[in-house]
Amino acid sequence: MNENVKAHLQQLEESHLQSEVKSSSKKLAQILANDFQEIGSSGILINKAMCLEGGVDLDEMSLHNYQVEQLAPDVVLATYYVMNHSKERNTLRSSIWKYIDGRWQLSFHQGTITNLSLEEIKKSLVRPIRNVATSEITEIKASR
Repeated sequence: MNENVKAHLQQLEESHLQSEVKSSSKKLAQILANDFQEIGSSGILINKAMCLEGGVDLDEMSLHNYQVEQLAPDVVLATYYVMNHSKERNTLRSSIWKYIDGRWQLSFHQGTITNLSLEEIKKSLVRPIRNVATSEITEIKASR
């Protein structure tokens, strides 16, 4: 995976956590793909129209431990940890980004509440990776 693409996707992930973007239907519409779906940390299913019409939580959040895995030439899985400072809870997040119409768009997102601290997440030394072409599973050491 090209490091510039990873940095760009991380910037997009961080931008959609910011109140300025979350409160703007126009800015959210640029990030979310037309087929966007989310399984929220509350368990509620959300689509693009719901985000644009009803808005999203304006909590103060910070993103940590950003990882990406390329699933196809134009599809990337991103996983990361979010500290929600407003609700004082942490979540593990996953996003699927697709390169559509000349730009990366968020197609799927899921948040799962966790009791793990950021320090515990960073101490995870081994991460299993599945090669989608061969289905072979290998373990790599996570970078800190």
